[in-house]
This record gives sequence, C-alpha cells and structure tokens, in this order.
Amino acid sequence: MHRFFCPIIVFLLFMTAGVSQSKLGEVACVYLTSPDLDSSMAGYGKLGFQKVASNTFPVPWAQVSDGSLLIMIRKDSTPYIGLTYYADDVEKLVSQLEKDSIVFAQKPKEGDPIKRYYIKSPDGFNIVMSNNLGGFEQPAGITLLNMKPEDFQSADKYPNKQCGVFGEFCHPVTDLNKSITFWKKLGFSMKSQMTMPYPYAILSDGLMIIGLHQTDHFTYPAVTYFGLNTEERVGLLKEKGLQKFSELAGKKNVSLTTWEGQHIFLFSLGM
Repeated sequence: MHRFFCPIIVFLLFMTAGVSQSKLGEVACVYLTSPDLDSSMAGYGKLGFQKVASNTFPVPWAQVSDGSLLIMIRKDSTPYIGLTYYADDVEKLVSQLEKDSIVFAQKPKEGDPIKRYYIKSPDGFNIVMSNNLGGFEQPAGITLLNMKPEDFQSADKYPNKQCGVFGEFCHPVTDLNKSITFWKKLGFSMKSQMTMPYPYAILSDGLMIIGLHQTDHFTYPAVTYFGLNTEERVGLLKEKGLQKFSELAGKKNVSLTTWEGQHIFLFSLGM
C-alpha cells in the first residue's frame, strides 16, 4: 500500500509561512496537452472548472479555472504536462535568472511572436516562461496556502465543491535536497519539509505551490486537492461519468486519471 504525507501537518506549516513575489512571472498555470480539446474541457467542467479564455492562435487552446488554479489546455496529440508562467516583461525576468546561473534549455527564435523560455528541473520537470500576450490573470482564490484554519473542516468553504482545496502541483524527485536548491533559485521558498513516510518538501513562490516527493510511490506529475469525505466526492464524480479512479492509500486517498491521461490526486484531510 502506498503511503503519503499527512495533509493536516502540511496545512499548519503553510499557514506559518510568508508569501514571496515570483521571479518567473505574474501568472502561473498547469500547462497540458490534449488530442481532443472539447473532451478535456468537458472533463474539467465535471471537476469544477470553468472556461476563462480560449483561442485558435497559434493552435486551438483553452484555459480553465476553479478560481484557485489555472489550467491551460493546448490541442496537441503529443502528451505533455508542465508549469508555465506568463510575464509582461519576460525578457527582463529571464535576464535576471541568468545572472542567478539558471540555464535555459531552449529560447525563442528571433521573430517568434510568442517568446517561450524553457527550463528543466533536475528531474526533467518542465517549466516555461512566456510573454503574456493574452492578458491572462492569476486566480485569487483560496488554496492550502491561505485557507483559514477554522475553514479547514467545513466542506462548504472549499472553493472547488467537486475536488476540494488545491494543495500542490507535485512530482517525484530522486534527490530532494538538490531539487530544493534548484527551486529556491527560481524564487520558491520552503513551506514545509518532512522525512516521513518519505522525504518531501512543499515550496511556493506566491503564485504556485510545488510538491517535491523523493519516492517511487508515483512516477508522474499530479495536481493535488485536499478535502473532507473523499469517498463521497469520488462517488459524486463517478455519477458525472468520471470512472478512472485508483486507490493510493485506501479509499480516502485516490488518483483520478483524466481524459488526456494526466493525474489528479484527491486526498483526505487530517488522515
């Protein structure tokens, strides 16, 4: 049986930490691809997300949000998931990061209308910085980073009634300390670090919450939500037609595989 961290401990540590200003941009989103944009949009609609923007340039894409997390979905048959930041002056931010010894795996070509700068984490996690041509806005909703403790046990206070409260965009790492050093160079600060049931850390730059997990219990990036009564939430989602659930640590902690093959963890609070 897989074992995961205790979210109530993580939450309390979140509340003691300050929020910093991001070095990567003004808007952060989970960026993924889908071969069928309409099917993915329908799936995220069932998960409590609403469309906030869409266009066909340079390819069909849409943004969805639940008020706390922004997800960009681009029509593309090649599977991809990563973290993307949008900035009004991306070149200025890139220049400063290069002074801090951040290496960019790829830069835009001269004349490219969309300026994309690619960074790879030590574990191959994708981070992109782009100019904000679309006028995108950062969601200002409640996450585990700023939720009031007294609201923690009240499901009616959750911003996403289907999933719960956004807690982290996580991925597995092979060397936690090396990964922490890398993310701190990008402007992230530590919110919590634990050694049980395995070494992991939660960091944030004020716009995104990242979870670094030194484990082989999962092998892919995942968006993680926390909430009460996971079994009840899963049951309601199944009634809406979502079926690809698998248990991670019993029925209180499950993974949902989305239509395009990405993963959303639904964890219980205070387990």
